[in-house]
Amino acid sequence: MNRGKRVLVIGTGPASIQLCMIVKKRLGLEVGLAGRISVRSESFFQSLEGNENHIMVSVQNQQNESLQGKCLIDHVYRGIDAIRGDWDVIVLAVTTDAYLDVLQTIPREVFKSVRSIVLVSPTLGSNSLVKQYVEGIQSEVEIISFSTYLGDTRWMEPDPSHHVITTAMKKKLYIGSTHKHSMIVQSLVALGRELGTELVPTESPLEAETRNISLYVHPPLFMNDVTLNEIFDGGPSMKYVYKLYPEGPITQHLIRDMLAQWQEMMGILEKVKIKPLNLLEFMIDDNYPIRLESLSRADIEGFEQLDKIHQEYLLYIRYTSLLIDPFSTPDETGRYFDFSAVPIRKMYRNVEGELDIPRMPKEDYYRIKIIQGIARFLGLPSPTIDKLIWTYENKLKEVVKTHHDQKLSGAFSIQSFEEDLSRITGEIGKELVKTVQSE
Repeated sequence: MNRGKRVLVIGTGPASIQLCMIVKKRLGLEVGLAGRISVRSESFFQSLEGNENHIMVSVQNQQNESLQGKCLIDHVYRGIDAIRGDWDVIVLAVTTDAYLDVLQTIPREVFKSVRSIVLVSPTLGSNSLVKQYVEGIQSEVEIISFSTYLGDTRWMEPDPSHHVITTAMKKKLYIGSTHKHSMIVQSLVALGRELGTELVPTESPLEAETRNISLYVHPPLFMNDVTLNEIFDGGPSMKYVYKLYPEGPITQHLIRDMLAQWQEMMGILEKVKIKPLNLLEFMIDDNYPIRLESLSRADIEGFEQLDKIHQEYLLYIRYTSLLIDPFSTPDETGRYFDFSAVPIRKMYRNVEGELDIPRMPKEDYYRIKIIQGIARFLGLPSPTIDKLIWTYENKLKEVVKTHHDQKLSGAFSIQSFEEDLSRITGEIGKELVKTVQSE
């Protein structure tokens, strides 16, 4: 990015702090931070004020030391509607289901100076949503989508504060822009190289949004009876996201749903002219590697050409191979690191005193409902996606009924996300017409 640019990061989560640090320390740009006012964000804003708007980032591994440091945030806005001034770049570091609400709350005059909007963790169609909204205000704005956030960043203390720790960094990310030959994308690719992450430019922002593993594995892993009972039914038992049944939800039936959902997603990609994704290769090469003794390169690279039963078999092997970290050093008893022991988080009471749903599957519900809506718009069947949504929504209805005497968050509502979908499909429709006209 050019020197002198002013960058505004919107969001009050740990990722926002890390991004502000990168903008200020690595790029040397003026940075602002804005967030919504809530009970939870109040703790963050108070900590920030108590430290004179200085933030601190620590790292768990020294190879990521380029991400750490301490710096001053030049401008802090309590409330999205409080944003003022001229900003060249806006970075949306909020959950994807909040994009439209945030955009509609930003004062319209702020957009007049904005040249780029960066989506840190979008889902399929997010770029189309943002483009459709902003176009009526500032038609020249470049919208950039990452495939996902660059790493794993958490609060240093139990409560939100000015101090975060980044525990891991992704080796590869994808990035796409509404502008061909984008100078900002080139700058970000160079920055990624400095930080130790490969940024791969894609043909379109929609393609970058399809390169997020959560789209393919979270719905089947979380929208099944085993996981949902663990989240909502309470009790002392502990189950884990990536373990085989009965320790976790993974069964032959879950693997079958995962494969079927991927195939339905590939139908969507084909319809919108995006190159398909080899699910097994993406899991292993772009996410978590396993040993070649477990799966051969021939099986990995030829996955798309195999019959369905063979594909299910290989996916099952992939998950069994990651029950432990296959590259960890065994202890004196020969045990490897228990890589799959990621607890399924239970329903909890939030800071507003309401029963609430953990981020997974709350965010995944929005993602998969948008995918379902896009499939319907394109006239494509999505029986597996429909089944996963039905399973989740049926559980929500059951929980609402059994907890009718308690305060529940809005996450328990059955939602259509109609406005978001209308904007997304409208933009996708325009792009399809352009594609047909150019052929």
